[in-house]
Amino acid sequence: PTDVQQPMSALLSVVPGKSLIAESIWESRHKHIDELKKMGATIKVEGRTAIVEGIDKLVGSKVIATDLRAGAAMVIAGLIAEGVTEILEIEHIDRGYPHIENKFTALGADIVRVVE
Repeated sequence: PTDVQQPMSALLSVVPGKSLIAESIWESRHKHIDELKKMGATIKVEGRTAIVEGIDKLVGSKVIATDLRAGAAMVIAGLIAEGVTEILEIEHIDRGYPHIENKFTALGADIVRVVE
């Protein structure tokens, strides 16, 4: 399903080998890839297909939640990454996943919301 592609790309970024993610509905569904690349992900887009080469680890970085599902991808990537990940524009995440930090904390994740 198209809604799973962005979060799945975060996960696949650390799975050994090459993975292909084809988008058949939304042409601009790959905005999150530049953010994953900031964390060290090796992803290339060809047309509507993202080619993900799994790496050993992502590195915590400052990233932007460009939309709801991209935000979910950034949360997943941040949980996978070594070091601290700061996600900006979290209002996109809140729209679909209110209090997501509480849910992940309950599962044992090290995640906090910083209010400025």
